Amino acid sequence: MYALDGVVWRAPDTQENREHFGCQRNHANHQSPFPLVRMACLLDARARLLIDASLDAYDTSEYTLAQRLWPQMPPDSLVIVDKGFYSAGLLWPLQHRQGRHWLIPARAGLKGEVVQTYGSGDVRLRMKVSPQARKKDPELPLTWEVRAITRELDGKPKTLFTSLADAARYQADEIFALYHERWEIELAYGEMKTDMLGQAMTLRSQQPEGVKQELWATFLMYNLIRLEITRIADEAKVQPCRISFITALRYIVDEWMWSSGSSTPGAIPAKLKAMRQNIRRFVLPPRRPDRRYPREVRMTKTHYPIKKNAAQA
Repeated sequence: MYALDGVVWRAPDTQENREHFGCQRNHANHQSPFPLVRMACLLDARARLLIDASLDAYDTSEYTLAQRLWPQMPPDSLVIVDKGFYSAGLLWPLQHRQGRHWLIPARAGLKGEVVQTYGSGDVRLRMKVSPQARKKDPELPLTWEVRAITRELDGKPKTLFTSLADAARYQADEIFALYHERWEIELAYGEMKTDMLGQAMTLRSQQPEGVKQELWATFLMYNLIRLEITRIADEAKVQPCRISFITALRYIVDEWMWSSGSSTPGAIPAKLKAMRQNIRRFVLPPRRPDRRYPREVRMTKTHYPIKKNAAQA
């Protein structure tokens, strides 16, 4: 069970970073105040461990970054993505060339021809492949088939598309219940940006290679903490998401600092065992199944100019 989504990081405002990564352009003469790094990450949704990441300039499409990560998925695995990744050029090869499966919310207004009905709110649709997608990949077929599962959520119908077409093996209600696990990657981004980096406005490195090194170091640190959480969860016989990340982060950082200055390396295993026992005391209660929060509309962005491009100022 995997989740994939994009994320943007702010880099320090240096000429080198702007030239390498680029930035968001509001209109012809204005740019965002910071250079931006575009990234997509592939996450083990159950353990919340990062499998791999792909980063590039801000103008790089998230589709391109996602395609680089597909080979990291093992055969017969399932990846959950947001509706922004809906594309036959992206999902059809993942299913038919690489033998992986996907789950995605349906975009509003998408329609297809019903090929087969499995049950109430559970059908197989034949969808058209856009000419733009076939121009980029001539081997794509004219049409492709997806399974569409519709259920009521918060009083409104919601439809998911998936490649799990075997209705006898993959029950519709079970598939629909899986989609909420996509939010694990949003929680992972929050743990990195908020808990680990302390809500820092930007990264610290002044050069592009330093920015990349800093990001990979952040992911490595995150995975080391998550790996330790997974081991603690195994000992406590709970799911990894039941272990408090903030508590584990603080304990592990403290122990690493102590171990780095310790003159008695033989004491480290005992300290590690004690640390795991302490963190086990902070097992979170199970998530409430009826936990729901209404969506909120983000505030309108300012219409004032942000920053002029130095070359055009």
